[in-house]
Amino acid sequence: MATAQKFSTIVNGVMVDDLFTTIDHIKATPAIAKFKFRVHNQWQGAARNISTVDKFYGATQELSHPKPFVLEADEPAILLGKDAAANPVEYLLHALASCLTTSMVYQAAARGIEIEEVESSLEGNLDLHGFLDLDKNVRKGFQGIRVNFKIKANVPDEKLQEIAKLGSGYSPVFDSLTNGVPVSVTAERL
Repeated sequence: MATAQKFSTIVNGVMVDDLFTTIDHIKATPAIAKFKFRVHNQWQGAARNISTVDKFYGATQELSHPKPFVLEADEPAILLGKDAAANPVEYLLHALASCLTTSMVYQAAARGIEIEEVESSLEGNLDLHGFLDLDKNVRKGFQGIRVNFKIKANVPDEKLQEIAKLGSGYSPVFDSLTNGVPVSVTAERL
């Protein structure tokens, strides 16, 4: 006798039935919504850093990725690095791009909006006068970030703006950047 298979509606690569099941589980057991993500970084000299992403906490338990992810960071030669990897602010743009896109695609899927393709371009202005402490009036971080989406979907043009806003409306990285997040820094002897 054949076993019955459960088929999920898939929109934008997202298993929508599973998404709504997850939402129902979180409504029933709010504690499973709490997550803690971690990165362990080791300085390699000059501007080079290597971070490992492995364990995280979620759904009331310690979890691990199937294999650790290794993220390398450096600076371009003009900023005294070896240009061996993207720099931290480029990673920040990547984090924002991927989180905005994922949030937009998931939220669109939940609404039954099919998206065929998404591309985004991000750029941010940074002035070294702040980082180098040459001008106290200049911010050390980005002075502004611009995001431009190109979306292929069978919707009217005005709907594209609504779809793009789903990303900024639900993205944890966008929220962290635009609303700020408390960051505490401590040190101890190695």
